[in-house]
Amino acid sequence: MTTLAHTPPIHAAMDQFAVAGDQLLVGGIPLCRLAEQVGQTPFYAYDRGLLRSRVAELRAALPGNVELHYAMKANPMPAVVDFMAGLVDGIDVASGGELKTALDAGANPQKISFAGPGKRQAELRQAVAAGVLINVESFREVDILDGISRELQLPARVAVRVNPDFELKGSGMKMGGGPKQFGVDAEQVPELLGLIDDRKLSFEGFHLFAGSQNLKAESICEAQQKSFELALNLSRHAPSPVRFLNLGGGFGIPYFPGERRLDLSPIGDNLRQLAARAGQVFPHAALVIELGRYLVGEAGLYVARIVDRKVSRGQTFLVVDGGLNHHLSASGNFGQVIRKNYPLAIGNRMHSDNTETASVVGPLCTPLDILAERMNLAVAAPGDLAVVFQSGAYGASASPQRFLGHPEVVEVLV
Repeated sequence: MTTLAHTPPIHAAMDQFAVAGDQLLVGGIPLCRLAEQVGQTPFYAYDRGLLRSRVAELRAALPGNVELHYAMKANPMPAVVDFMAGLVDGIDVASGGELKTALDAGANPQKISFAGPGKRQAELRQAVAAGVLINVESFREVDILDGISRELQLPARVAVRVNPDFELKGSGMKMGGGPKQFGVDAEQVPELLGLIDDRKLSFEGFHLFAGSQNLKAESICEAQQKSFELALNLSRHAPSPVRFLNLGGGFGIPYFPGERRLDLSPIGDNLRQLAARAGQVFPHAALVIELGRYLVGEAGLYVARIVDRKVSRGQTFLVVDGGLNHHLSASGNFGQVIRKNYPLAIGNRMHSDNTETASVVGPLCTPLDILAERMNLAVAAPGDLAVVFQSGAYGASASPQRFLGHPEVVEVLV
């Protein structure tokens, strides 16, 4: 079959998964066999080998004295958290529910940090009792933690999450600079540090997170340098020496046509310089990089089965058994202003030369339920398996799974 006249833009090569015959391999298992093993579609599949390789790649690129933490909001599947806890140096959580999952996974409470702009009193109590580090994001939290510490007779371990006066340039989501719900404005931090000292909380350091999903190494390096300098200036007001300095993350992965994978080399060089300085000005501090999407995003696939093929006024639609209810971000409804396609393929026809331009849509009664719009794909039929790459982060847990009453998605770690 011939394609339409226009040439669809090209995605970065999704070569992290091997192919045998016509089928993608996940954890060494052919895709069709894996679907039978799972017992249903749609499903998410996460590859242990790719998770392990990504951590090893980072360890090789970053200085050995920089700690690597997993921000589990990217993928809180318990089996994934359990696996990652054995590979990284710490876990960052964003709710009491995530804290329970991290503790169940055997993560060391001393190496768990808890961030979030709206921590409930019960969650703060839970965190103090567990002995984890709490990233304070308001004056209110200091007052509450003071009462909890007195009542439980346990010192609350705290770091100050700073809303910096700069942002991570080119980031997909800006989480610092300007008015933000996250953290405490940098100019207010000295006053907050004085309150922490007055309430006798156990101050450990600072958490700075300027943005996420950035593919420009120079922007990440600049943000890390500015974060370090800001922490150094604020440390002059600290009630005790800095023992924890989280420079955030922001490392992105390529989702859309024209994007390239992040170059780790300049980031590693920059962190080596900062780590050397930290050894002089923060001799007791652990320097931390907090990553979520970058650790798990490329190791996951979303797999849905084609249930119908139809042609409407010259355009081919492949209807699959899951869509935005399972993978909101791939549908373009999770922060995209202009919808762009995630990389997608027919996972059991990877080497087919018989291609066409087709759209892949879900089963929901809304025109927003699109997984791929006018992409060049192998010609497919009902029973074939469509796979969305780059699906290891912000997938199942970030999607409205109960929307319209369709079955919830299954997740497997292979």
